[in-house]
Amino acid sequence: MTSDPALDELAEEFRESLRLALYIARNMDADTDLSATQVSIMKMAAGEGMRVSGIARNLGVKVPSATEQIIRLEGAGLLKRSPDPHDSRGVRVTLTPKGEQSLREANGSRTALMAALLEQLSSEERAALSAALPVIRRLTKLPGA
Repeated sequence: MTSDPALDELAEEFRESLRLALYIARNMDADTDLSATQVSIMKMAAGEGMRVSGIARNLGVKVPSATEQIIRLEGAGLLKRSPDPHDSRGVRVTLTPKGEQSLREANGSRTALMAALLEQLSSEERAALSAALPVIRRLTKLPGA
């Protein structure tokens, strides 16, 4: 708790909103082939990819737990592991072409589900949400987030 009760209240309400938003995101998994964690791993592997240790850190899990998920996705032909070209001790994870297609489909499906949810908002509420997104993006990019 801080010395600012209004800031503490805002922090608590924002934290609770994020928790509930996570439930909504996880509920979207019911109608898809890939879990939210798998989609997150695949997003991190997009482009130049990411080291296994970075994926684990971003997921908030230990390397063996991340590796287990990566192995599953690799077995499905969605990811590939290879030596990190910048550090031979590390392993870099990248998407396969099949993985790129699956990620596009998963994103499209989840976007459609979210759009259906957002349709329930008034135009004023949509504008307020749109205006809040840059702040939310900034908070999720801060150190420690």
